[in-house]
Amino acid sequence: MLKKRKVLLVCSPYYKKITNNLIEGASNLLISKSIDFNILNVPGALEIAPAIKLILDKSFKKTLFDGFVALGCVIKGETYHFQIVANESARALTDLSINHSIPIGNGILTVSNKDQAIKRSDPFQLNKGADAALACLSLIDIKNSNNYER
Repeated sequence: MLKKRKVLLVCSPYYKKITNNLIEGASNLLISKSIDFNILNVPGALEIAPAIKLILDKSFKKTLFDGFVALGCVIKGETYHFQIVANESARALTDLSINHSIPIGNGILTVSNKDQAIKRSDPFQLNKGADAALACLSLIDIKNSNNYER
């Protein structure tokens, strides 16, 4: 019998409407594929990767989640802070995924303005929340598969 997959959406609700859109898109996709999921909110995009690592460290004997979906938004402002948050959150998620063989779908939007964020987060437009969930599921499948030929 196949084990039911479970995913954790780790979300930064700094821009609440945008993050809620991303959650809706990811949730709808996961529900459509009968995937169990939980949602964890953290203060900002930089806290997403550390939250995932802390959860992994707490559950090292029993895997609680098969994969993770990072959801949030970083909008360019007038300072260099945008580049730091955008680059470092992506780097931390990639390093965590590669160094620990963890399936992570990155749905942290990095955009120039709020209009771009709304369009990308909207489940009825570009639906990047669903895209991140789909990426996570794809990585879970690769991790669990022994057949890599088409």
